[in-house]
Amino acid sequence: AEIFHQLSQALAVLTDAAARAAYDKVRRAKRQAAERTQKLDEKRKKVKLDLEAREREAQSQETEEEEIRITRSLEEEIIRLREEGSRQLEEQQRLIREQIRLEREQLSQGEHRGARSPHLPHVHLRWKCRKEDETGGGYSKDVLLQILQKYGDVLNLVISSRKTGSAVVEFATVKAAEMAVKNEVGLTNNPLKISWLEGQPQSHPSTVLSDSTSQPRTSQASVVSERDYESLVMMRMRQAAERQQLIEQLQREDEEESHT
Repeated sequence: AEIFHQLSQALAVLTDAAARAAYDKVRRAKRQAAERTQKLDEKRKKVKLDLEAREREAQSQETEEEEIRITRSLEEEIIRLREEGSRQLEEQQRLIREQIRLEREQLSQGEHRGARSPHLPHVHLRWKCRKEDETGGGYSKDVLLQILQKYGDVLNLVISSRKTGSAVVEFATVKAAEMAVKNEVGLTNNPLKISWLEGQPQSHPSTVLSDSTSQPRTSQASVVSERDYESLVMMRMRQAAERQQLIEQLQREDEEESHT
């Protein structure tokens, strides 16, 4: 009965032109309202999406600018560290060159002036000699002086009167005594054995190999000087290279820490 009543009302509306027009108007109004609502929702959604896109773009731009700023700061810091390291290396090299120059001048002045050490160097000479040998094994005071004075000034030379084949020599400089100890072999048929008694230097950067088949030459003093200087230069260069490697390693570590 309820369904029949509803159908009767619907039929009355459909058959009545005025009622049908009113019904159509209401439906059209509802449809238009729904369309407006849908369009408004789409517009709002588009505005929301546009706003979110702009926010993401602005945030991305800010992030990119921040990365550029950080990268520029890192590059400037790396350049500063390199320049500072180069200045330090140049200063160290300058100091090394100055120190080498001063040491070379001191070495040259000591050799040319024959500067004496506070403790004058003494060496002991030994050679084979029988007691009955009147020639002293071929070594007299004049012969020994002639052999030793090519290395430098000899202040005193005392041949032992109690022990044959033995003498003590006092040189004016440590360099002269050192060269005599390292290089002199004496007479071919009766070699000399020379050892330190007093004034031996603690350490030396270089040594000169003796030639047992030939007599030492007067130019050996300059050879020792040049080799001492070359050894000193090589040592300074190694120190400078080690400092440079340390500076570069510190720079690499700083760069790695900055990137992380």
